[in-house]
Amino acid sequence: MSSAGVLDRPLLRLEEALERMLDGVEPLPAEQLPLLAAQGLVLADALDSLLTLPPWDNSAMDGFAVRSADVAAASPAQPLRLAVRGESAAGRGAPAAVETGTALRILTGAPLPPGADAIVPVEDTDSEPGAAALPPSVEVRQPAAPGAHVRRAGSDLVAGRRLLERGTLLGPAELAVAAAGGHASVPVHPRPRVAVLATGDELVPAGEPLAAAQIPDSNSVGLVAQARAAGASAAELGIAGDERAQVVARLREGIASADVVVVSGGVSVGARDVVKEAFAELGTMELWRIAVQPGKPLAFARATRPADGRQVLLFGLPGNPVSSFVTFELFVRPVLRRLAGDLDPLARETLSATLDEPVSKAPGRRAFLRVRLALVDGEWRARLAGGQGSHVLSALVAADGLAIVPEDIDELPVGARAEVIRLRRSAG
Repeated sequence: MSSAGVLDRPLLRLEEALERMLDGVEPLPAEQLPLLAAQGLVLADALDSLLTLPPWDNSAMDGFAVRSADVAAASPAQPLRLAVRGESAAGRGAPAAVETGTALRILTGAPLPPGADAIVPVEDTDSEPGAAALPPSVEVRQPAAPGAHVRRAGSDLVAGRRLLERGTLLGPAELAVAAAGGHASVPVHPRPRVAVLATGDELVPAGEPLAAAQIPDSNSVGLVAQARAAGASAAELGIAGDERAQVVARLREGIASADVVVVSGGVSVGARDVVKEAFAELGTMELWRIAVQPGKPLAFARATRPADGRQVLLFGLPGNPVSSFVTFELFVRPVLRRLAGDLDPLARETLSATLDEPVSKAPGRRAFLRVRLALVDGEWRARLAGGQGSHVLSALVAADGLAIVPEDIDELPVGARAEVIRLRRSAG
């Protein structure tokens, strides 16, 4: 796809671009992983419980297992005394049944003894909390209704019932319930592998001394971090100069090892913007230039990994750091989430906010303005986080979200409402 003629075509709408990028993209093949290795991954198949929990009725309190009828009339003024016939502790069965006029001391999680139908908490007796010695009898000072402080068998999990649905993102709670249900491993989609390449003769790795006309490569650091935040594994391919042969050589490395290759810079119309031509040499260019601000000159292509014939997706993002960040969030992140097995890869947390200052943008493009959010009297308010130039990283750092201004609106006044994609939850 050459630049000639393309510049005369209408810019692609965001939705059309996303549809074309996601077309044919399927979740990565599932693999079985130990529970802790699966944290942050997406469940590839529904998971049913292998166990019933609790497996038996058990105590929710430290206290005494009793027959509720025996203590129905108990009160502080007229306590009732029961003979203690033993103790039921977690990990051990009850030594005896509870008969009329008797009780068993019971610890939290211990099986409910036969004959008992309620637990009297130790605080409602004359027994010393934490006492090691088993008392011969106990004075009960409060009644206990049938079922009081009893956890019923199967009140949490039941063998054969659904634990987690396909597409569930596995966090700490999900992994814990999988373990409770008897699973040591789960089927998940692996993390997509991302390779990040920066282009530009002016770039040097972050932290290295700068010569005249040189700047640090911040894009590689930011894009690797964004890819990891999106649930992928990511690594840098380094920096390629503004020479097609250099870019092609680095791209070959990425195609051989990654599911997605993200390149920053070299996708506009300058004499040394060679990324599109490199994409076309190694794969098929699918689109270029999207009606968004920032980030119009975005390129997307598909290539084939020689070793196994699998499809590799190539993204050419603008070199300006804010444009790189925003276009990653809008286009690369959904593709990564689809590869990771997310059933709704386009889902983002959004809110509606009132603008505290007027905003403007380029005609015909959907703008994503970096804004700060504040919750004032129960209403979200938004204010520009700083300069909106595509090079102003400081405004991006200060931003809580991206306020969206539609293509057909060039300006919004103070008090207008705007939808905001939330980037972080520090505000409010």
